[in-house]
Amino acid sequence: MKYVFILTLLIVAASGGLMGAAVVVRWSDNMTKTAKIVPGERVFKMPAGVVPRGGDLVLPKEARDRAAKQPNPIKVSEASVASGRQDFQIFCVPCHGPEAKGGVTGPVATKFIPTPDLTNAQLQKQRTDGYWHSYIVAGGAVMPSYGEALSSEEAWHIVNYLRTLAQK
Repeated sequence: MKYVFILTLLIVAASGGLMGAAVVVRWSDNMTKTAKIVPGERVFKMPAGVVPRGGDLVLPKEARDRAAKQPNPIKVSEASVASGRQDFQIFCVPCHGPEAKGGVTGPVATKFIPTPDLTNAQLQKQRTDGYWHSYIVAGGAVMPSYGEALSSEEAWHIVNYLRTLAQK
């Protein structure tokens, strides 16, 4: 009688384990078939000329030349540079490093193509404020778009901070 009870417990436990495994397999398999949403990537195209509430027109990467001609509406000030430094520490340091020297100085930069040295005076002269802003907001060849994480104003503050790095 004791062995029948143990056998019954084993059968119940095994069937419970099989049911649990079936749930796990179905859940895992469902995860591979659902839409993948990556932060910084839009799931749908915005209509042409749409401006977000309280924001500026975000030009796509393909319109970089037009975006490069945009003047910086935020005057350089200590408050702007401090705000830009704070946002740089949050969003840019992982790839560009704490001193913006690029290469593989950022903690995740070793996994990607080495980033440029943002303190390079030659590079700073070649790029306009509008170009930097567009690159931050719309992304670049390898750099992701931060347009959904940062407001346009915050991106301009980062541009002001980047301009102070070349002076060092």
